[in-house]
Amino acid sequence: MLNRRNLLMLGAAAATLSLPSLASAEDKPFNGVQISVLLEGHPTTDAIQKMLPEFKEKTGIDVAVEVVPEADITAKELLEFSSKSGRYDVVQNNIIYLPGFVKSGYIVPLDDFLAKYKENFDKADFVPGYFNTNVLDGKLYGLPVYGESTFVMYRKDLFEQYGLAAPKSFEDIENAAKTISEKTNKQIAGITMRGQQGIQGVYVWAAYLWGFGGSFFDASGKSALATPEGIAALDAFTKVLKDYGPVGVANFGWEENRLLFQQGKAAITLDATVNGAYNEDPAVSTVVGKVGYVPVPMKSTSPKGGSSSLAVHSMYVSTESKNQEAAALFAAWATAKEQQLKSIETDPNSGVTSLSALNSDSFGKRYGAFKEGMIAAINAGNPQYLPTVEQANEIINNTGIAVSKALAGTASAADALKEADEANNAALAR
Repeated sequence: MLNRRNLLMLGAAAATLSLPSLASAEDKPFNGVQISVLLEGHPTTDAIQKMLPEFKEKTGIDVAVEVVPEADITAKELLEFSSKSGRYDVVQNNIIYLPGFVKSGYIVPLDDFLAKYKENFDKADFVPGYFNTNVLDGKLYGLPVYGESTFVMYRKDLFEQYGLAAPKSFEDIENAAKTISEKTNKQIAGITMRGQQGIQGVYVWAAYLWGFGGSFFDASGKSALATPEGIAALDAFTKVLKDYGPVGVANFGWEENRLLFQQGKAAITLDATVNGAYNEDPAVSTVVGKVGYVPVPMKSTSPKGGSSSLAVHSMYVSTESKNQEAAALFAAWATAKEQQLKSIETDPNSGVTSLSALNSDSFGKRYGAFKEGMIAAINAGNPQYLPTVEQANEIINNTGIAVSKALAGTASAADALKEADEANNAALAR
């Protein structure tokens, strides 16, 4: 499993030396090379796409980008990897899949490539905790393009209107959701969260799982969802969404959940810290300046891990790529501080992995409303928040089915999680 060390060093000054530019117009050893890149739909992707002409001008490399939702990207990558299609030179994904990718030989170490082009790579500028999650057995396999944690977002104006204090517990969240839903005659949803089957619903429900004192595995490494803690966590999650959530919440992924909240149609949400950038963007949000940000609660007095996530999404170079060197150069460029600093100006990107970008005046100016809460969440982030074993994809899918069944009312939390445990243990035994 992946371990977290020295997560953030935000108090330290970021490196001030500017990185040398990529190859000049007169020196383009990759001129005419084409690479294909598979990325998630995310603000970082939007920003990178805007800057691609600069990359081609500097290197001569043509980059074809395909963008798919996070919920679909893993299955797509596994299909291409297992068939050895070589369709993509660079892929992006959550670091929870790194052990499986490495064991299966799907991706290559980047150390030698980055050593050759070290003028385009500054290890010291990456947030240490984000960078270190990409190191396995002493080798670097990925470069972090964005990182995030989770926190609770709530409408300060509505809480004040109805005499509610900032939520500090899961009980506070449910009580506030009930109050606002009833007081507004359900015109405003008391709470909204992701309920979509798969990693979307599991990502948010995991906050309840850990917060209630549960975990994905027991000490022997077997699936341990159908415990009293896990069952209570799923009961609480489904109850608050069914009673006080919006219509159609079972189909909500990250985007649907984010849009509902930033449009002022919900009083509370628990989701990724990157959502704060959308909440505070006057171009897309109706709740600018009206949102409070607090930590994910912890109900258990003896938790097995933190209730806020540590999510890192990185770029990897495929073993089947015929242009691995150019692919590694693209990954280094896309995650370099120059590009990350520009991304803050062009897109709602608060998930930067560069210390220079995170400590910049631009970041503080744009995201000061939630920066402190975001950093606190990242520092408390749980690196095992989602499974990081080789069978992570199967385990998340099985768990997602259980969450969906409980939310739909087609199975009790206990029965749904028992089924998930059985399926997960079968996957772990293979």
